[in-house]
Amino acid sequence: MTPEELRAARDRIVPDVVAGGLRVLFCGINPSLTTAVTGHHFAHPGNRFWPVLHRSGFTPRRLLPSEQSELLGLGLGITNVVARATARADELGREEFRDGGAALAVKVERLAPAWLAVVGITAYRTAFGEPRARIGRQERTVGGAQVWALPNPSGLNAHWTVESMAAEYARLREAVLTGNTRD
Repeated sequence: MTPEELRAARDRIVPDVVAGGLRVLFCGINPSLTTAVTGHHFAHPGNRFWPVLHRSGFTPRRLLPSEQSELLGLGLGITNVVARATARADELGREEFRDGGAALAVKVERLAPAWLAVVGITAYRTAFGEPRARIGRQERTVGGAQVWALPNPSGLNAHWTVESMAAEYARLREAVLTGNTRD
């Protein structure tokens, strides 16, 4: 990707990978510029979403971002709290997160996934006014879906390794498989 392509991708909207009745709708913070250029979610080379999704058992093999549509056959999908692409998540304001949370609730109600997995605790806290929320299953529902807050797989989130993230994603997977709404 050229610097010009990345600059031109700013504020671009990347289509969701969704269908009605998913088992889990994964919700990122917002698309990166790399995602906006490619049209594939979690496409930045430093993003660990795809390896974590596989290691946690959600996918039978490590998918490439370009294979994102294969998630639908597994009952999984991808959306974002904020739709517009930016170079960094810190370019988004609180109001944009709150508006994104309201729009996400409407989307979730329409699509009716069993679980909404928000990939980024700070995004979840801000979008839904839950400042004390922790990683894991949340007490609230959004649009009728159970909610689980997951660590952000960005390479910038050095507090979490691929292994520790995969363990947390696997906790969600177990809840999905068993129908357990308590962790």
